[in-house]
Order: sequence, then structure tokens, then C-alpha cells
Amino acid sequence: MPWLGLPLALEILLAIALVAIGLLLIALVVKLFVLLLPAALVALVVWLLTHDRLLTALAFLAVALVSLLKRL
Repeated sequence: MPWLGLPLALEILLAIALVAIGLLLIALVVKLFVLLLPAALVALVVWLLTHDRLLTALAFLAVALVSLLKRL
């Protein structure tokens, strides 16, 4: 019985396309995590030393920007 009223071959292609999109999204999230990990660690150290939200945010943004510019 067709799921969306589509032929079986089209449903299989749709399922494959959705799986591919899901894998691409997972890869993007992992890449973003790896990119922001150093910034998060620096921000954590700044927070533990100062307990100041502004300095922590500035440290995170500065390291994230440097990491981003380094990759370009």
C-alpha cells in the first residue's frame, strides 16, 4: 500500500533523499561543534576565573571569530 499515494519507486527515492538530507545536517552539526569547541573551552576558563558574563561572551566571540577566519 503506497504511503503518500505515490508509486513505490518514488517513495523509495524520497526516503533516500530524506536520509541524505539528514546525514548532511548531522555532518553540519558535528562540524559546527568542532569549530566552536575551542571558543567554548576558552569561555569556560574565562568564566571560572572571572565569573563575568560580559568577559565570557567577549572571549567566546573573539575565539569563535578567529577560528572562523582561520578556516577561510
